[in-house]
Amino acid sequence: MRILRFLQAGAPCYGVLKPDNLVMPLPGITSFEELRSHLREVTVAGDSPLLSLDTLTLVSPIDPPRNILCVGWNYLKHFDESLGKREGQDVPLPDRPTLFTKLPTTVAGPYDALPLQQSYTDKLDWEVELAVIIGTGGRDISEHDALSHVFGYTVANDISARDLQRAHGAQWFKGKSLDCTCPMGPVLVTADEITNPQDLAIACYLNGEVVQSGHTSRQIFSVARVIAEISAGLTLLPGDVILTGTPEGIGAARTPPVFIRDGDTIECEVQGIGRLRNTFKAQLRDAQPGRHQG
Repeated sequence: MRILRFLQAGAPCYGVLKPDNLVMPLPGITSFEELRSHLREVTVAGDSPLLSLDTLTLVSPIDPPRNILCVGWNYLKHFDESLGKREGQDVPLPDRPTLFTKLPTTVAGPYDALPLQQSYTDKLDWEVELAVIIGTGGRDISEHDALSHVFGYTVANDISARDLQRAHGAQWFKGKSLDCTCPMGPVLVTADEITNPQDLAIACYLNGEVVQSGHTSRQIFSVARVIAEISAGLTLLPGDVILTGTPEGIGAARTPPVFIRDGDTIECEVQGIGRLRNTFKAQLRDAQPGRHQG
């Protein structure tokens, strides 16, 4: 099932994307918890009139979560371009994933115009990611059982302020958590339609040119392993979002480095889910989280 959220009378509501870009609204379902609780009652037939997708303003397909849990350096070539060689010496792969978080206030819509954040950074960078939405919470989840805890998947762009990322004692939180730096969508695809999250192509485009092209089979730590590692001693809750890492091709690793500029459009795509498209605008420097900018 392909689920999306859109604005209706100024408020977010859920719908199901059907063939021919038609949307079946889900009346009365306004939160992820309601969606999760009533998913079995949602059928391909309904009493609500169908809406045309191109007439709707989409927002992130998931409520602003409690937290966005992220994995760094989770693709081999991205590890190499970022960290793999220092002073000519090979750096061994980690035994466990590198973890950090983004605030819920980073969430933005799949087609929103986004602030360039010029007051805080001049090194804003892109990172296409497969995002996992937890459906069944738990603690100490085994790798074997991990995928049964997944509600669905979407696309995310872990937009990163590279200078801030390195300016606070090597703690990434600030550089990863500026407002409106995590667009997600355009749809949430339920886990039954993506039975193997390690078999998905993933790509990012800067003004129409490919800058990242990868495949989730190249993740160092699989989605299941990541869920198991995060949940060890830490309770995951329904609606938590996990970003599973980005492939090689970030702007900071290029020679010379390339960063997002005023008017740039970044598109992020994951096979079987869809494509984000966000344009960055300097005049949106005062944009607030949760406010549609598109």
